[in-house]
Amino acid sequence: MRSRSGRTERDVLRLYYASDVHGSERCWRKFLNAAAAYDVTALVMGGDLTGKAIVPVERREHDHVARFLGDARVATDAAELEELLDAIRFNGMYPWVADGEDIQRYASGERDTDDLFEEIIVRELARWVELADERGAAADTGVFVMAGNDDPWVVDDVLKSAERTVFCDARIVEVGGHEMLSCSYANPTPWSSPRELSEDALYDRISALAQQLSSPSTAIFNLHVPPHGSGLDSATQIDDELRPVTSGGAPVTVPVGSTAVRELIEEYQPLLTLHGHVHESRGVGTIGRTAIVNPGSEYGNGTIHGAIVAIAPDRVVTRQLVVG
Repeated sequence: MRSRSGRTERDVLRLYYASDVHGSERCWRKFLNAAAAYDVTALVMGGDLTGKAIVPVERREHDHVARFLGDARVATDAAELEELLDAIRFNGMYPWVADGEDIQRYASGERDTDDLFEEIIVRELARWVELADERGAAADTGVFVMAGNDDPWVVDDVLKSAERTVFCDARIVEVGGHEMLSCSYANPTPWSSPRELSEDALYDRISALAQQLSSPSTAIFNLHVPPHGSGLDSATQIDDELRPVTSGGAPVTVPVGSTAVRELIEEYQPLLTLHGHVHESRGVGTIGRTAIVNPGSEYGNGTIHGAIVAIAPDRVVTRQLVVG
């Protein structure tokens, strides 16, 4: 079908973007289901994939037991065990089935919990990638995924092993006729996360990618951190003791985005930039001619925040924030 402007519907890319699922398998499945739910042809995940907690599931002679969400949960057969493991995963945590002696070794510090955490992340993320490959192939949907600043480096190797899902960090890939560059790094945070760079180094890293674009004005920038002072980067100020700063009993809000990212958007003026990182700063905006999006995040209760963007060859047609 051809519109009054002469543009065909096939010229318009419908893209779904989400970020910051932090280990919630429920959110990950909803992200993959968005292809059918919103009739989009590309799914882009903007990082912070991994969770922050392990739930030990003790293997006993006749059953399994775990302390989960404040209660002791007992599984007496294989079906109940699978149900328990799924419940842990869906709430953004990682199940670890082990004998009581092994659990105690880690609890006492006898063994390194960091190594265990990475081992479990690799195992669980491999499940996610397999699911993404299956869903993407079944729906004939492009699935593009990168890590975020909170994710350990082992994540990249798992994503690179995907058969169909595209690992897009530090690369330029084609999405529905548009070049997309991606960067998982953030400017410095109070938490010293794995992927942080000074503003100068972040500028250089993204600029080196942007210089490889054949058409910057029609490109998509998938940048985990939002631009400074854009309205998509407002967060509660944190003091040196990592405590929220308040005034008159209310949290003090400050922009925490990247000045380098803002400078690059102003310099290259791509069609669209996609951001996450600042969970509480959900919104859309513009910088010059560039449409900017941060869908926010509410992964803790299994809710995924996303954005549906319709992109013509030379402009962003629509942006819609959705919750699923």
